[in-house]
Amino acid sequence: MTKFAKKIVENSENFLIKKFITHFKRKIKNKGRKRFSFVLTGGNSPIKLYKNLAKEKNIPWKNIDFFFGDERCVSKNSKYSNINMCKKNLLKKIPIRSSQIYEINIKNTKPNKITGEYEKKIKKYFNGKKISFDLTLLGVGNDGHIASLFKNNINKINKKNVDFVIRKDFKRITLTIKCINNSKNIFLWAPGQNKKKIIKNIIKDKKLAYPASYLKSKNNFLFHSN
Repeated sequence: MTKFAKKIVENSENFLIKKFITHFKRKIKNKGRKRFSFVLTGGNSPIKLYKNLAKEKNIPWKNIDFFFGDERCVSKNSKYSNINMCKKNLLKKIPIRSSQIYEINIKNTKPNKITGEYEKKIKKYFNGKKISFDLTLLGVGNDGHIASLFKNNINKINKKNVDFVIRKDFKRITLTIKCINNSKNIFLWAPGQNKKKIIKNIIKDKKLAYPASYLKSKNNFLFHSN
């Protein structure tokens, strides 16, 4: 069975967002004055969360550096761009410098080169230390995928921190499960009734049938609404 260090369940997304913000602030406070690395997720499920985070007071945004769990190889202004969504709903609404945003550069048309560039960017940030993000936020698809880790690319042994996957819809760049599981904290964000079935299946999963089942249990928080 898939285990979580903590399950936070609320009756509405609004209450769930409040709980998220409380835990988010606590993690930042525990870090003190040191830089806090925060991996953002894409998709539609975090949009309301991001909008509320942007309005929240008493978050030391100047101490937070932002990364991305995955990105589609599309134009930076595309409605399918995770980075575009994150900027629109959060990053452009908070007092941060552009140097605090570590983007996946999708200008290059070759996924392997984009992957290599982002891997180097992350390694440079951690400056020889173990690559371990302070907080990785993940959404979950109705098929159980996380970031751009699907059934066909979650199983393979991968020593990289960044990889790419070519699917019928888009070429995608993604953090690997190794990199995600090295995070100090993982918050799995799954609000709404439409996530109820897949979360139930993931929790009951004994055969690693879903990519989300590969997440480590230590410091892995599930945020879910009934």
